[in-house]
Amino acid sequence: MLPTQVLNPYFRPNFRTQEIQADGATMHVRVGGQGPAVVLLHGFGDTGDMWALMAAELAHDHRVVVPDLRGMGLSSHPAGGYDKKTQAADIRSVLTQLGIDHAAIVGHDIGATVAYAYAARYPDKTDRLVVMDAPVPGIPPWDEIVRSPALWHFSFGGPDAERLVAGRERIYLDRFWNEFAGDPSKIDEATRVHYTAFYAQPGAMHSAFAQFLSIPKDAEDNKVSMTTKLTMPVLAIGAAKAFGANVAIVMRNAADNVTEVLIANSGHWLMDEQPTATIAAVRNFLDRKTTTQSLKLGK
Repeated sequence: MLPTQVLNPYFRPNFRTQEIQADGATMHVRVGGQGPAVVLLHGFGDTGDMWALMAAELAHDHRVVVPDLRGMGLSSHPAGGYDKKTQAADIRSVLTQLGIDHAAIVGHDIGATVAYAYAARYPDKTDRLVVMDAPVPGIPPWDEIVRSPALWHFSFGGPDAERLVAGRERIYLDRFWNEFAGDPSKIDEATRVHYTAFYAQPGAMHSAFAQFLSIPKDAEDNKVSMTTKLTMPVLAIGAAKAFGANVAIVMRNAADNVTEVLIANSGHWLMDEQPTATIAAVRNFLDRKTTTQSLKLGK
């Protein structure tokens, strides 16, 4: 049975869901709140449900838009378009059809690479950018980061990989939740069951692999994009037990106005491991309360 929003009680009743047609993909989108717009983009191993707590907080004074990326969650599974420049266009189409001209863009993991692609492609429509615990393909020190043995999955895909994982999606996902977490117990059983059900759907792992197999194209696109540095305020959030300070190092090579926040005692899964500190970092940045260039949050 496909999971539904009913399984996630944190999305308040004032959040509605709708299907929005982009170019070649149908996007499942949650929308709630009123005020300046902010878009929350999830990554691999999650769907837009990962943002439930942050969405509830920001919806007090923002219009919050939470899509599932193409090929993930309840969005459609098109044959192509998984490069992040195309996915940035998906997000632009969603916002345009919602009547939103400009927004702050927040992304984690793959969502962070889509967020950067969006800001680079639509700089005049991007108020602020938040990149959370992910490298950005092609932007230094990308060549060093991508050599990490932990990132072998960037090149994992194809028919035989799909055969290996079919029926074993939970085992494959557990590898990410266990190895990339600071404390794997923070990704509890209910969370693992919830997301595994999405990734076990027909075509879901094919689409997920396509997100990673597009990285070489993303790197080439981003090498072009970074020749014009972003000028909007950028927040680089690193997890102390994952990408850490590398997030800010990367973004300072791509943007002129970067604030760094390091979330203590957290691995990659920031919204599971340190949600309070992570929400505070984003909230403070959106409210323009972040005035120092380097902060450390979390307990």
